[in-house]
Amino acid sequence: MSETPPNTLQYRFDGPENAPVLILGPSLGTTWHMWDRQVPELTRQWRVFRFDLPGHGGAPAHPAASVAELAVRLLATLDALGVQRFGYTGCALGGAIGIELALRHPERLASLALVAASPRFGTADEFRQRGVIVRTNGLEPIARTAPDRWFTGGYAAAQPAITEWAVQMVRTTDPGCYIAACEALAAFDVRHELGRVGVPTLVLVGSDDQVTGPAEARTLVAGIPDARLAVVPGASHLVPVEQPAAVTDLLVHHFSTAWQQPFDTGQTALPNTPATPVPAVAPQVAPVAEIAPAAAQPQPAGQPDRYGTGLKIRREVLGDAHVDRALAQADEFSGDFQEFVTRYAWGEIWDRPVLDRRTRSCMTLTALVAGGHLEELADHTRAALRNGLTPVEIGEVLLQAAVYCGVPAANSAFRVAQQVIREETTPAE
Repeated sequence: MSETPPNTLQYRFDGPENAPVLILGPSLGTTWHMWDRQVPELTRQWRVFRFDLPGHGGAPAHPAASVAELAVRLLATLDALGVQRFGYTGCALGGAIGIELALRHPERLASLALVAASPRFGTADEFRQRGVIVRTNGLEPIARTAPDRWFTGGYAAAQPAITEWAVQMVRTTDPGCYIAACEALAAFDVRHELGRVGVPTLVLVGSDDQVTGPAEARTLVAGIPDARLAVVPGASHLVPVEQPAAVTDLLVHHFSTAWQQPFDTGQTALPNTPATPVPAVAPQVAPVAEIAPAAAQPQPAGQPDRYGTGLKIRREVLGDAHVDRALAQADEFSGDFQEFVTRYAWGEIWDRPVLDRRTRSCMTLTALVAGGHLEELADHTRAALRNGLTPVEIGEVLLQAAVYCGVPAANSAFRVAQQVIREETTPAE
């Protein structure tokens, strides 16, 4: 293990010092131990490098604001060790880091495998909602439901030790770093850039993955020019844990046959640390054969810069569902107004750097109370939660508004905000 400055990541090496480096990247809420069962076989050919996300697995809690920042921290860690070129495998958020590396730092990447990954993870609303739940209730609701997201029902029932291991991984994660990772995934969208991924890529997915399943995997294969798809039956989201033998075989085959350009031996290895083994599992199922890629899809033309900036911020603050509904309802009469709001309110005012979004949310809530605009108050209460205000802080804003805007206005505002907060902060069963 390493001492970890804020701009780097906690890591470990396994395997021979003179072998090519193969990096294994973890999923949100997991640690490097999710790859424990792949390591013995992979270290026959590679120097395996694993890392923890910030605040995961005991790593220092230095939140990263974006997938790009996580990729930069990973490269800074590797630079300090003298590792220049490497193969990379990542699961879910770890896969997003791999795509980011392939797009922004292609000279470093020799080969790529994306496990349970997607060019866009669900909707931004879903991950911001998860951040609101963690900010309000802590990580316990997310921890309790992790096995349902990560494993098939039969596997979770048959492997109670692994189920508990999964829950504990999430429980011990730093909440602030988890929320930051949710925000990073909410902003991640490279659907129109996949054609620039220029390394051989294996896209691997569990057949029963309900988080980032075969549909998302096929989107990756359709967009990446040199990509192959492998579907592992009898597995859900954490397919390296649920079907370790199948995943190991696929990774060995891919990295043995698709390693682009010669290996650069400049690297520094550190002593190994003992791993906490993942509990034993049942016999594994062989993977489905790889299939050929589909044709890449063209990138559509972008919006004008200020409008595009405004639309991005509007979606981040108010949520995709709200913005999609507003734009869908626009017609010849109201279309110019929607463009005006997006371009000037969101692309100009909300994008100004002097005030942060938390402060702008406080000001907006107060103005809406003063004006009696209760429908928009509900929308901006949701926005305030997304922007990082807690329910207690929203209550303080409304109390302040009661003094200067009047008790009747604040009374109505409290009723609206209370309902929204209940809806947004109640964990799903």
